[in-house]
Amino acid sequence: MRKDVRILLVGEPKVGKTSLIMSLVSEEFPDEVPLRAEEITIPADVTPERVPTHIVDYSEAEQSDEQLYQEISKANVICIVYSVNNKKSIEKVTSHWIPLINDRRDKDSRVPLILVGNKSDLVEHSSMETILPIMNQYSEIETCVECSAKNLKNISELFYYAQKAVLHPTGPLYCPEEKELKASCIKALTRIFKVSDLDNDGILNDNELNFFQRTCFNMPLAPQALEDVKNVVRRNMTDGVKDNGITLKGFLFLHTLFIQRGRHETTWTVLRRFGYDDDLELTQEYLFPLLKIPPDCTTELNHNAYLFLQSVFDKHDKDRDCALSPEELKDLFKVFPYMPWGPDVNSTICTNDQGWITYQGYLSQWTLTTYLDVQRCLEYLGYLGYSIISEQESQAAAITVTRNKRIDLQKKQTQRSVFRCNVLGARGSGKSGFLQAFLGRNLPRQRRIREEHKSYYAISTTYVYGQEKYLLLHEVVPDFEFRSEADLSCDVACLVYDLSNPRSFEYCARVYKQYFMDSKTPCMIIAAKSDLHEVRQLYSLSPLDFCRKHRLHPPQPFTCNASEAPGRDVYTKLTTMAMYPHAKLRCLCNRCTFCICHLLLNSELLRSIKATFCSAVSNRLGPFLDDLGAFLLADEESSLIHQVHEVDDVEESVYMDASVNLPPHRHLTQADLKNSTFWLRASLGATVFAVLGFAMYKALLKQR
Repeated sequence: MRKDVRILLVGEPKVGKTSLIMSLVSEEFPDEVPLRAEEITIPADVTPERVPTHIVDYSEAEQSDEQLYQEISKANVICIVYSVNNKKSIEKVTSHWIPLINDRRDKDSRVPLILVGNKSDLVEHSSMETILPIMNQYSEIETCVECSAKNLKNISELFYYAQKAVLHPTGPLYCPEEKELKASCIKALTRIFKVSDLDNDGILNDNELNFFQRTCFNMPLAPQALEDVKNVVRRNMTDGVKDNGITLKGFLFLHTLFIQRGRHETTWTVLRRFGYDDDLELTQEYLFPLLKIPPDCTTELNHNAYLFLQSVFDKHDKDRDCALSPEELKDLFKVFPYMPWGPDVNSTICTNDQGWITYQGYLSQWTLTTYLDVQRCLEYLGYLGYSIISEQESQAAAITVTRNKRIDLQKKQTQRSVFRCNVLGARGSGKSGFLQAFLGRNLPRQRRIREEHKSYYAISTTYVYGQEKYLLLHEVVPDFEFRSEADLSCDVACLVYDLSNPRSFEYCARVYKQYFMDSKTPCMIIAAKSDLHEVRQLYSLSPLDFCRKHRLHPPQPFTCNASEAPGRDVYTKLTTMAMYPHAKLRCLCNRCTFCICHLLLNSELLRSIKATFCSAVSNRLGPFLDDLGAFLLADEESSLIHQVHEVDDVEESVYMDASVNLPPHRHLTQADLKNSTFWLRASLGATVFAVLGFAMYKALLKQR
């Protein structure tokens, strides 16, 4: 909506232009009328539309033609004043003033016209019969008002209609000749209907109508008012109401009715609430709200944005198969002026066996757009009506700007959910296959992708310590001369070489030494096409020795030439490295002595052997230990009995004194014996297992 309105009054001399302005300002007819009134400004707080209004008078006696042309070019609306008792002044409207104004304005910026019949107090008849044919002939004429500056008749109404013609013009909305809405207006109102149809059933039910009413006019409709609106549509259209809800045809009819009854402001209020300007185009302020992004920060969708996108997906997934068919996707993007996703999107995100975009792939594509081009994401959310449906100030409320990466490194933790991995390698090394394997596509499925539909990006989710994160893979074109800083900006780098090509690794080594050796970006080397025969690389160091020299993880073998979907372990490792670039992760090669021993000690086979060995030792030694315990107990008891008998036979002997001085012996219960047996078994088993493990470890070291 315009911030101010400029009204110009023109017409033949002595028709009362200056008198109209003076009567409006002073609220009485002036005794003396000057040749020309000075420009006046009416403050916003005293105008019906709350917009400052400038009123400009024209006098042929005081102003030149050049000054008139300048005023015409600056005016937002022009009032052509004629005298109802002067036929010549009426004729001049069509013979002079309308052609003059149209000649001085571009066809694309036609100014609305108001015909003003002054001095109605001097005649008893109306001039409307003469004016109506003129109004039908010129579409730029908004309305005609008959008034009287002398008795103040319709003076306020005149300037209200002039202001209204600027703020709520009829031209963009309605065609008087055809008596129907214009195509651009139908297109805008159709988008508004689809955005407001929250369940996508083709009708606006009572809840959706009330939400629409609150959104546009800040107040709901009473139940009786809702029924009255439906009854009006029913009386005029057969298919305007369906299942007690208003259809698109009924919705368009209501706005046609508003315009025909002079209530343009109702339709314009709706259009402007949904982001449209006077030309029925979505405004730049609506599509691209201000969003400040500091350097070294990234952009992500927040939780509320994902909830909104989930509701949009559910709204259009009519068959509830958690995937969007081409027809469903087309229906989703009907609120867009163009198709935002091309055929390359299907090779960027996860799809089902039919090639349809899955729910996870749908969210991944939105995440990718937000990360790479946040302005485009804001535009897309604007088309979907995010700020309206979520009742937010703008689409910027859907975006989270992450903190600087340097702060993450200092604090050794990150709150980010999206991590970028640049994939570099020589031509033919397997980079594209590595990207497509991340989306679960093996080599046979990759071969079905057409060359023009291939993408340099792949995005999906991984899980790191139970947390869901997005990993964005970007295939960087192997061209040293045109390497930009944006190409190198990433959270983790992945250097891919073909182990069956002897010249493939050299490129990875050069890239690492030139761009990543002195950086803090973690790197991983991938030995692609591991299903093929490995050849010696024509480089001064082997890939494994190169990694050892530069303290990198050993090359990770990878292949996507398998019947099943490729594994995802390597992508989880990449995400972990991106999340914790400061951490020294354990060796991941699965080849060295440490990795072999670690895998062996944690293998299911060794665990079963350990359990079997302990069980066997326990079964073998159990009876022996039980007999040993019983024997010791019996021997102890017999010794005590023998001592007692000796004391009874020789009561006067020295043994009496000795028996009195003997310390009391501790009595061993059956529970004590069982406890001792358990710990003896456990100690023996642990000792045997430790000796065995150490011997195996030494044997492996000797082999290396």
